[in-house]
This record gives sequence, structure tokens and C-alpha cells, in this order.
Amino acid sequence: MPNWTIRNSSFSFSLQALVHISSSIKLSGMLNWLYFYGFKMSEGAGTWCLIESDPGVFSELIREFGVSGLQVEELWSLDADQFERLKPVHGLIFLFKWIGPSSAEEVKGSVVQDSRLEKIFFAKQVIQNACATQAIISILMNCEDSAMELGPVLGDFKEFTKSFDPAMKGLALSNQDVIRSVHNSFSRQNVFEFDQKSASKDDDVYHFVTYIPIDGRLYELDGLKDGPIDHGVIPEGRDWTEAVRPVLQDRINKYSEGEIHFNLLAVISDRKGMYERQLNDLEARGVQTAEVLRLRELIEEEQVKRNRYRLENVRRKHNYLPLIVQFLKELASHNQLLPLLEKAKEKERLRAEQKKAAKS
Repeated sequence: MPNWTIRNSSFSFSLQALVHISSSIKLSGMLNWLYFYGFKMSEGAGTWCLIESDPGVFSELIREFGVSGLQVEELWSLDADQFERLKPVHGLIFLFKWIGPSSAEEVKGSVVQDSRLEKIFFAKQVIQNACATQAIISILMNCEDSAMELGPVLGDFKEFTKSFDPAMKGLALSNQDVIRSVHNSFSRQNVFEFDQKSASKDDDVYHFVTYIPIDGRLYELDGLKDGPIDHGVIPEGRDWTEAVRPVLQDRINKYSEGEIHFNLLAVISDRKGMYERQLNDLEARGVQTAEVLRLRELIEEEQVKRNRYRLENVRRKHNYLPLIVQFLKELASHNQLLPLLEKAKEKERLRAEQKKAAKS
């Protein structure tokens, strides 16, 4: 994934272009929006942290953005029954190891450059590490499920950027303070500042893309591409996930044998809310059947899962360094630190020798 940054000079130019981008928006109103959304000519888009590809993380991102009615679940395979149990699926987020321009990165389908861009929310990725949030927002902005409520933050942002081209949408997204703050809430709090470096050719770099149905067609939204990728018509009467499965399988097959660095997340309807509505309907009709008990169990399972996600996210954000430092101090005070260090060095030496012997 290219290490794209926004220089102050280019950002200043883009800001001037943004002011004049649409004659339908008055200058004073535009400047008020720019102030509201936190555009700062001197500071650029700020820093975005790396976040983990995990359903608990993405579900919390959705809630913190102010969106209701959706959640995220992980898929472990491309088998039909995996998708069936999660229906309705509103979008997919695919994580893969980015290996630069190659045959594996050649995507089938055509790049959309016509009037469909007026209907599809597509933003270019203009800043490093933002692809995870950009992937989930691509689904939220294009989802038409009646049970979903976009909320004021993303709703206002969608309205604000509807006349922007993909590059300007990407710039606006990267500089939206609330979105960036929610994203960066998953960064670990450290007592040290580490220098940011560009990824070298030996580093593993990962990227997120989105797959979503829009108006009966399957689209791939990748912020590193020039526009949405049209993968064709979804056959009438068939679920869109039947069309996306071979597309994903074909993409995975292009990578070298043994490559397992993939992750697939599904954005689905809020299960707890869906079960509660079904239960309320049955109870309102005075129905007392095994289905009522089943729904109550499912609601309880969803609540337990949410509690687990919440605890895991707290742990992700927690700074464990003070605990580790204190633990090392205690070991040193009992004269156990240096012996353990020497033992660890010896284990590492033996491991290196075994690895070297295995290669020879």
C-alpha cells in the first residue's frame, strides 16, 4: 500500500479548489462546513493508526460513528452456508496482503467513470492507514437497508460531500475530526513516541477493500483504484453473495500457494435488535412456543458476545507498559531478571542454530 501523505502546499491548493468546486454551495456556507469538519491548512490530515481486522473492532466503529442497525461478523470460509446464516449481508470487507502491482492485483471488471458515480459513494484513499475505516464507511454510505440509521455524523458528511469527486471525498474523509478520532481510539496508549517509517519491501503490508451490491450490480470499492470496480449484473432472483463468492475465490487463487493472509468480514443487520423485534411480535400476539425460548436464547448469546467484544476492545486500547516495567522491577529486586535474560538468550541462540541447520 503506497505511503501517501498530504503536504501542506498541496492541501492548501486542494482547499482552494474545494471552495470553488460547486456553484450551488455559497462561500460562507462552505467555509462554515470546513470549520465544522475540522479542515486545517497548517496541520494536514493528521495521523491515522493501524487497527485490527476484527468484528468487535468494526462493530464498535459503526456504533461510535453514530450508526445503528448494523453489526460485523467474521466469515471463516466462502462456503454458501457461511453466508446463509448471516443473511441479510449488506457488504463485505476483504483484507489481504498488498504486494504491489502484479498479476495478483489485476482485478476483473471495469472501472466506473460515468454517471453512476453520482449514486455510489466512492472516496480515494489519500492517507496511510485509513483503509480500514474507509472500507467500513464505503459500506455504510452505500447501504440502503431500511433498518439502518446513518446518524448525524455520517449523514451530514454524506450530504456535504455528495457533489465532490472521489479525490475530494477522500481528502474530506481524511480530515473529518470525528471519524479520525473514532478510528484513532483503537491506538494503544504508549509512553514512548516511535518514528513513523515507510514500509520496506520486506515488510508485510495489508489493505482493505469493500464488496457491495448497488442497484442490482456487484461493485468493489478500493480507495487505491481510480473508481468503483463493476463486476457485473447480479442474476435476478439470486442473492448477491452468490455473485461475490467466485470473485473472491478467483482473487485468492491468484496468490501464491500457501498464502493464508486473508480475512473476510460481513456487515449484517443488528442481530440482537432483529431477534428482539421478532420476540416482541410473538409476545404481542400471546404466542408461547419453542420459538419464543429460542429467540430469548439468541438475544442472550448476542449480549454475551457484545460484552466480550467490549472487554476485548478495552484490552486492545490499554497501555500495558507500566505493568511490564513494574514486573521487571520486581524480578530485578529478587535477583531473577538477569538469570531469566541469559536463559532467554540461550534459547534464542539454539533456535537460530536449528533454523540455520534446517536450511542447510
